[in-house]
Amino acid sequence: MVNQMKLFRNAGQSQRFRFVVLVIGCFLVSMTFIVVSRPLTFPSLSSRLRPQKSDAEREKAADTSSYSAPSTEKKKEENFQGKKNHTIDDPIEDDKTGIDEVMETTVEAEEERTDRDEDHNRMTLPTVSNYTIDDTLQVDKKTTPEQPAREVKAVEKMLSCDFSDPRVDICEMSGDIRIPGNSSDVIFVESPQRDQAFRFRPYARKGDQTAFGRVRELTVKSSTAAPQCTVSHNVPAVVFSTGGYTGNLFHDFTDVLIPLFLTARQYDGEVQFVVSDMNPWWVYKYRLLFQKLSKYPPIDFDKDKGVHCFTKVVVGLRANKELSIDPARAPNGYSMVDFGKFMRSALSLERESMSNIEDLAGRRPRILIVARKRSRKFVNLFEIAQLAEQLGFEVEVNEAEVGSDVAQFAKLVNSVDVMVGVHGAGLTNLVFLPPNATVIQVVPWGGLEWLSMLDFGDPAKDMKLNYVQYSIDIEESSLTEQYPRDHPVFKDPFSFHKQGFHVLRSTFMANQNVKLDINKFKSVLWKALEHIIQ
Repeated sequence: MVNQMKLFRNAGQSQRFRFVVLVIGCFLVSMTFIVVSRPLTFPSLSSRLRPQKSDAEREKAADTSSYSAPSTEKKKEENFQGKKNHTIDDPIEDDKTGIDEVMETTVEAEEERTDRDEDHNRMTLPTVSNYTIDDTLQVDKKTTPEQPAREVKAVEKMLSCDFSDPRVDICEMSGDIRIPGNSSDVIFVESPQRDQAFRFRPYARKGDQTAFGRVRELTVKSSTAAPQCTVSHNVPAVVFSTGGYTGNLFHDFTDVLIPLFLTARQYDGEVQFVVSDMNPWWVYKYRLLFQKLSKYPPIDFDKDKGVHCFTKVVVGLRANKELSIDPARAPNGYSMVDFGKFMRSALSLERESMSNIEDLAGRRPRILIVARKRSRKFVNLFEIAQLAEQLGFEVEVNEAEVGSDVAQFAKLVNSVDVMVGVHGAGLTNLVFLPPNATVIQVVPWGGLEWLSMLDFGDPAKDMKLNYVQYSIDIEESSLTEQYPRDHPVFKDPFSFHKQGFHVLRSTFMANQNVKLDINKFKSVLWKALEHIIQ
């Protein structure tokens, strides 16, 4: 019996021991499962690709570019190349106080867009422009499973320059292109066997030495000796100059703005402007057009300190005709009609077409008389305005100086049905007129019909405007007070043309005023009324 009790007790202890071992084993297995199956926390891919920088490192990165996530004060100093760093003699200094407010919206919108896209593109740092700062992963030709850093290998390398056009020189390139700020170089990174260089001035008035004296020469070259990128862009660049004759309304449009539209419109805002000979006041004046063509603040080529890298660059602007476009040579077949639509959209102009006869039932047709202050002015301006009123026009007389507020003056021009003026820069305002409006160009004495047609007649027709040209007689010219009637000025005006444009200009343009014969000019205004009625 005692032996049986011992066996029972030993059996019970053995059973309890096995039970304890089983419990401990289950516990160990459970703990092992929990530990193994618990998700491990590793730094995200973006954290590994974009290590956090110290304050000192961030400040150093900000110094590499005028647009690298600046503070509020930094924005005020640098956006659109502000006053503090770029002091110039500014004829409209008093009108520039709103430039920071204008650019604030662009900066905030870009920050919001970049933040929104960050989840989809972890290799792009949020910035206020279209590039990343000091991101060596984007500078190097390395790739990651997510996205190639700078897909230079995927881009067909190409450098093509055309110097045959009579109006412009232009170079186009794709591949690894680097533009060091505060230099004159655009570098196409290529093998040593292809080293070459092209020097030209990116301004659309080729051969005009006076204009080119105000345009800095740039060098487009292929070389392996290229500085390291500090700023990498994911959009194409267009490099051009705002030197030359800018500041004159006619040249603003024919030399820069129309060629810029022709070159950059195809990118639908996804393009970076790199501006040489940049006048901040001039860029501010046409800021609405710049912002319509590009989503990004322009880079001042002369003063920026970064090395900007692109995969596609155009140096120079396309240009076809004086104040006009040849659709046969334009990207996407762009025409002056398209440019007119672009202008009305960028400047928020209301009239997309001329009023028909029914619309005029409740109002008189409006006419704008462009009154010049110096040469080629209307001597009898009051009589001309009085004649127009007698014929039923509502008359607006203006000196047609756009000043700093282009949109405001454009709205005035867009509101009229007829614009009349003597040959000169003021007639450039025809770009703001609605289609089917009428332009009346008064041609001074001196055989200037060909020049008048070239500068404003053909452009008006290309914009689908009605065009009327009125050439004055000798009796309507103030030259009769300066020269005898048998002088070559009256007998052989084309002899002055042969002596060069400077002689033509000084004789017939800089020293002549106009006194219209009211009885003769009445038929011209009647013709303008007929266009409105039709």
